[in-house]
Amino acid sequence: MPLSTGAAYRFNRFGTALLIDDMTFARNAPGPGDRMPAFDLVTVDGGRFRDTDLGPLPVLMVFGSRTCPVTESAGPVLRRLHAEFGDRVRFVLVNTREAHPGDVFGQPATFADKHRHAVQLREHHAFGFEVAVDDIDGRLHRAMSPKPNSAYLIDSTGIIRYRAHWANDEAALRTALTDVTAGRVPARGRSRAMAGPLMRAVGHLPGIVRYAGRRVERDVWLAAPPLALLGRLSRLFNRLPADRRGPAALALLGVVVSTAGVLFAAL
Repeated sequence: MPLSTGAAYRFNRFGTALLIDDMTFARNAPGPGDRMPAFDLVTVDGGRFRDTDLGPLPVLMVFGSRTCPVTESAGPVLRRLHAEFGDRVRFVLVNTREAHPGDVFGQPATFADKHRHAVQLREHHAFGFEVAVDDIDGRLHRAMSPKPNSAYLIDSTGIIRYRAHWANDEAALRTALTDVTAGRVPARGRSRAMAGPLMRAVGHLPGIVRYAGRRVERDVWLAAPPLALLGRLSRLFNRLPADRRGPAALALLGVVVSTAGVLFAAL
């Protein structure tokens, strides 16, 4: 069964196939110029988020979960952008499947579980905007080519005007929001930034492990050893902000590899 369908969407162990799937959008994934698929989601405060009633403002829709390191990194970004644009843009975070389910905080088994996860996600990040809950099999998330923390700017008629692979790409999102709130279609319809967003997220991986359980780290070691190693090394830089620990870990690893190469050549 494909990873993106039905019950397989609610995986219990993160693996290499999921990592590869997270890196690219499907060719037929909705993008700039496309209309949003039909959806009708409940929000944690009892409201609705519907494709047929988006309201008069453009919408920034972001996918995320409590166990996603990139969502962790994106939390402060979204709070800053909401403070800047929240009077002119409707912000909605859609709670998805857990990106890294663990032995302590696992994949939701029912919609009620998923709703509780969404409440925890909102409280954890202190979001002052709407948090909606996708259905248990992630119908909306799957329709968009499921990525753990993608973001979309949608106009009030339901047309996508901008797509970001990762919602912690603050500069690109701010530029797109500035364009949309000025009545312009964003000059760049997509953000494909990869290395920067992932390195900013690496320093949040140890926190996800502490929250969701040790199985998360074991799964990442099996699926993506380089990311697991960087996550482990990032613990050496706890005095730095979490977003800077991954780049610091990468720099340290580069020094170690370079030094080892020099020593080996001298033998």
